[in-house]
Formats: sequence, structure tokens, C-alpha cells
Amino acid sequence: MRLFSLKQLQKTFLAAALLLFLALPCIGETFTGKVVKVTDGDTISVLHQGRPEKVRLAEIDCPERGQAFGKKSKEFASSITAGKIVRVEVRTVDRYGRTVGEVFLANGESLNRLLVKEGYAWWYRKYSSDISIGELEAEAREGKRGLWFGENPMPPWEWRSLKRQRKKYQ
Repeated sequence: MRLFSLKQLQKTFLAAALLLFLALPCIGETFTGKVVKVTDGDTISVLHQGRPEKVRLAEIDCPERGQAFGKKSKEFASSITAGKIVRVEVRTVDRYGRTVGEVFLANGESLNRLLVKEGYAWWYRKYSSDISIGELEAEAREGKRGLWFGENPMPPWEWRSLKRQRKKYQ
């Protein structure tokens, strides 16, 4: 005994897919909202349409939790964004469903660039061709700001890879 016909299931599926698609942020969209959570240096949650939306900062990569400067990176991002209104320029949605974008503070300054400039993030070359971010990183290195104060800091993508390899062999 069938409860739904194949045609009804197809219509239901299409309607659900359309609703999901409409709920996702659009590339090029800009929205403004209050920062309600700072997960780590490069991931924050911003109120958007009444709900927290996870935003991964585009073109940069901050140290991970448990990695040297991971806590300081989060603290820095939190100190200038927590509870504040920011503007998000959406670039894309990543494979985890997070909005990826550039976040601007009330004074118009880019949080993404500020993290690199102050030595709390790397320029994520794999996902960016913006050489000006690389120049900010070079200036932070030369000035030994933030994570560049230490000897040979490990980029987060290498740290994550090493962590995965260790887990594989345990």
C-alpha cells in the first residue's frame, strides 16, 4: 500500500530542495548583524535574519585550538567583534555549509586583513590570489607581530594535516 505516489514524493523533494537553496546565503550578498559567537580566530557567528549564521573568514587561516597562538587569535577576534555589529560580504559557502566571506567592523576595517596584519593569521594562498594580504603577512613577519614573534610558526593547514596523520596511525 503506497501512502504517496512517486510524483508527490518528487514534488515534496523539489520543494524541500528549493527551500534549502533559498535559505543559503547568496554569493555577493551583503548582510549586517551582531556577532553572537567567536568559535576561533577565523570563524564567527553573526545574527542574520534572526538566526546565528556561521561565517568562515575568507582568504585567511588562523591557528587552530590547541595550536600555538590559537587561543590568542580567538581572543583577538573576540575582543574586537563580540557583541558588535559587523557587515559580511559573502563570497561562497564551504563544504561544511558555512558562509565564507569578508567581515567588516563598524569603522570599515576588514577583520580578515586585521588578523593577518596583527600576526594572528596566515594568508591562505590556496584560497586567495589577493597579493595585498600576502603583503600584510610579510609586514607582520618583519615586525615579529603575534605568531611571527616565535621561530618557524607552523601554518594551520600543515598542523591539521599532521594531526590527521597521527590520528590515522593511532
